[in-house]
Amino acid sequence: MTAVVRMSRRDFLRISGGTAAALALGVHLPGAARAAPGANALTPNAWLSIDEAGTVTVWVARSEMGQGVLTSMPMLVAEQLDADWSKVKVVQAVANPKYGRMSTGGSTSVRRSWEPLQKAGAAARQMLVAAAAQRWGVAPETCSTSSGTVVDSRGRVLSYGELAAAAAKHEVPAEPRLKPPADFRILGKPVARLDVPEKVDGRAIFGIDVRLPGMLFATVARCPVRGGRVKAVREEAALKVPGVRQVFEVPSGVAVVADSTWAAIRGREALKLTFDPGSNAGLDSAAISAILADPKAKLEVARQDGDFEAAFAASERKLEAVYEFPFLAHVTPEPMNTTARVGPGGAEIWSPTQSPTGAQDDVAKALGLPAERVLVHTTLLGGGFGRRAMSDVPVEAAHVARAAGAPVQLVWTREDDMVHDFFRPVSRNVLAAGLDAQGGLAAWRHTVRAPSVAAQLFGKAQGRPDVVEGAVGFPYRAGAVRVDAFTPPVGVTIGWWRSVYSSQNACAEECFLDEVALRAGKDPFAFRRDLLGGSPRLRGALELAAARAGWGRPLPAGRGRGIACHASFGSYVAEVAEVSVEGGEIRVHRVVVAVDCGRIVNPNTIEAQMESAVAYGLGPALRAAITIRDGAAMQRNFDEYEPLRIHEMPAVEVHRVPSDEPPGGIGEPGVPPVAPAVLNAVAAASGVRVRTLPAGRQGAGKKA
Repeated sequence: MTAVVRMSRRDFLRISGGTAAALALGVHLPGAARAAPGANALTPNAWLSIDEAGTVTVWVARSEMGQGVLTSMPMLVAEQLDADWSKVKVVQAVANPKYGRMSTGGSTSVRRSWEPLQKAGAAARQMLVAAAAQRWGVAPETCSTSSGTVVDSRGRVLSYGELAAAAAKHEVPAEPRLKPPADFRILGKPVARLDVPEKVDGRAIFGIDVRLPGMLFATVARCPVRGGRVKAVREEAALKVPGVRQVFEVPSGVAVVADSTWAAIRGREALKLTFDPGSNAGLDSAAISAILADPKAKLEVARQDGDFEAAFAASERKLEAVYEFPFLAHVTPEPMNTTARVGPGGAEIWSPTQSPTGAQDDVAKALGLPAERVLVHTTLLGGGFGRRAMSDVPVEAAHVARAAGAPVQLVWTREDDMVHDFFRPVSRNVLAAGLDAQGGLAAWRHTVRAPSVAAQLFGKAQGRPDVVEGAVGFPYRAGAVRVDAFTPPVGVTIGWWRSVYSSQNACAEECFLDEVALRAGKDPFAFRRDLLGGSPRLRGALELAAARAGWGRPLPAGRGRGIACHASFGSYVAEVAEVSVEGGEIRVHRVVVAVDCGRIVNPNTIEAQMESAVAYGLGPALRAAITIRDGAAMQRNFDEYEPLRIHEMPAVEVHRVPSDEPPGGIGEPGVPPVAPAVLNAVAAASGVRVRTLPAGRQGAGKKA
């Protein structure tokens, strides 16, 4: 098993440019640099180094959770560097202010790294050319680069390794010249992922794989109700379980520390606990629905184009509908975990975190330490989906390790994960639309009633309510548009979920738009296309998806097609689903995806992320949901919160709309159109309009 990378204080200061606040060095990939650059290396910036052997080491400041950043980030550097790809190695970056706020979410990795990483590579290339030109006594303009070498007009060649030390003496250009896209030889080409070999042969280090000398293992018993606390504990039986070392209280509950995770779990089962559930004890899903449906709710306007009330009143035909969506869990494949070691001088954390600097700050605050005394090693993540952007697990592990007086690996069970998740918020979507005499969209209103993640985490949303994400950007032409929100707290812990509010607001919008199209007597695809004149990129994705799916062609008996599109995180995605409904059971046979994400780095990543989005979105669309009883989540494991099973995975086709626009996100934009495309297909196949998710066994046979 590959060891966790370490570095000395001297090496750390050398690589960080003297900034001692930087902290985390994660696991490396095969052959990656294990230490700071040597004295003769070229290290022009925070992102890369070239040693005398010509090895290019790229530091990645994003967390790898399956989305491919350990390959796409080096590709950005290598393209402008004109590197020999076979000599490119990658290392998880040290958490350091020079990288900015290190967090991975919002489909921002490529979007925010596109320019700075290309400039980093271009700067190094320009310095190497200057060094070669100086050695040959020629003008830099007479030199060119190719696959890790500099070549002059006479055919002389010097490798990057031969030039590294000399190039390091040249000034780093502030605005290096970038290669034009027409000259790209790496970006936009399919490249095998660098992290796959270690994941295949088991050498990869995820958080749960970390092992330290003298390490113990822990679980924590927590009150299942938000705001609840431990009232009384009797630990005698737990201490009798073989392998259990200690039982003690921490701020989040009661910790059981043992020689193995299994012993810790068995010890926790033996605890005699009494909880005070607090003010949320009587909360259930019905009560939450009533809160959201409050007829006296004060609405906050997020968008108002024209006079909706007047346009709606004057409409020839009027439609209204309510779409409701439940809480959802993240269910990351790797259970939540963190390893911590806390001593008198500081703390050291190994965690599969989406936010290394966030974990650093929160652990420091919890332990009363300055941030520079907390080291956070970012391991590989077995899925994130927004859940691992939270620091609750690293903080809890730090508390346990400090009380235990030894390194401790804290592991959550799947039951812990589901009960104590930061759930995707429940929501109630109230929609109204009016049609004019020609069947055009005269009026549109979308009222989003949902608790606010921003309000719960930060006290309030910045600017307009966060709950209208995915609704406020309604892209279709209409005489009047109004989007407003009601954001009551509901006593349940909520957080960001893959594609956040777009995942539910787009579903309500696209399903209701289908209803409007059918009331207008128009084909759902043609209706959308004709209203998307102001959004040519979304229209382009819609047209490509429809063409590739064979929209309008006959289907086998019992099947139906549904279409949906949505723009989010800088990308434009349309999807067509083919389904059948038999005895109330929904089967998704095929999903065709068209995506315009601007310029691309690795087409393999785009295809994988779109397939992943379909799989991730189908589980909640068909049957997964979190319901609340007595203040706590009722679902505890995959037998009650069912994901999509492997035999249910439909055929997925991914098509890209060519684009020269700046890159958009790709990890999240594929999720929002999944559920509405399926629900619209269900309506086409069965005549049943499902307005409450999940749609599977519960909803497919019920008319709205």
